[in-house]
Amino acid sequence: MAANNIEPDDFDFDDEGADVGTAESSTASISSSLVQGVDEYGRRYASYGKAGTSTSVARASTCITADANYGMPIDEEELDRIDLKHRLYTMLLGEKLFLAPIQPNPQRILDLGTGSGIWAIDMADAYTSAEVLGVDLAPIQPQWVPSNCRFEIDDVEEPWTYGRTFDFIHARDFLFSILDWQNLVNSCYENTTPGGYTELQCLLPEAQCDDDSTPPDQGVREFSEKVCDASEIAGWSLREPKNYKKYMQNAGFEDVTEVRYKVPTSSWPKDKRTKMLGALEMQSLLQGASAFSLRAFSRAYGWTQTQTEMFLVKMRHDVRDLRYHTYYEL
Repeated sequence: MAANNIEPDDFDFDDEGADVGTAESSTASISSSLVQGVDEYGRRYASYGKAGTSTSVARASTCITADANYGMPIDEEELDRIDLKHRLYTMLLGEKLFLAPIQPNPQRILDLGTGSGIWAIDMADAYTSAEVLGVDLAPIQPQWVPSNCRFEIDDVEEPWTYGRTFDFIHARDFLFSILDWQNLVNSCYENTTPGGYTELQCLLPEAQCDDDSTPPDQGVREFSEKVCDASEIAGWSLREPKNYKKYMQNAGFEDVTEVRYKVPTSSWPKDKRTKMLGALEMQSLLQGASAFSLRAFSRAYGWTQTQTEMFLVKMRHDVRDLRYHTYYEL
């Protein structure tokens, strides 16, 4: 086994494989009283964005109007998952919120697609010198926040009107969100203070395996390929993190650094810390499978909610089987 491969734990399996318990979110969910949006497939989606404009995305014979420009729900269940992932990523980065070597007393920090606002709130607590602004399509952030943190409703693919540059711009897990990544990165460059940093973090949901434990038709692999393909058809390609470095270089950023971390899709690793990371990611998959798929599969394949949920059964079963050593990369 290669030196950088994750060592799987030793389990005693019966013929049915093994099942692992679910992990609980590390933070309380945000009140749904602030949410505004539209209901589809039994979930709540953002209503703010490019709806009503003539913007559209076309690929092959499919044309997606821009009112579908955010493919994930914004309801309480999804906020729980976002907060769970915040804990996972903080652990993954060694209890850090970011990697960029920013100055010790930043003055202005921007969090794009802030979601529940948990990263922005933690940054405001950690950097009291800074004004932290979190922006999102949906007003789903808490009302009570640090005095140096505030939130605004904004579509970051429209021209930016913040008026000042930022010492640090951050975006994490912009899933099913951005139609033109180069344009967004250009906006980041134009609004980053000279000497400041922009950091993009995103899970690349292409299931990988470093040993022979996982066949091509395993549920996590099939799900990952299907959802990545659907995202490309619908215009929000989940494979775009592979191009982040190129986009940043094209925009004019200097000292562009890419770091990749392995994220197990269940608690199959032997190392206790990595096992916990896998347990959290498994819970994210179980809790978020419908969120990832419902709008994307409807737009890309014309699937009904029932068809999508039937497809997800195999993934939800196989992700619990610790004989399969699959992982994603952050």
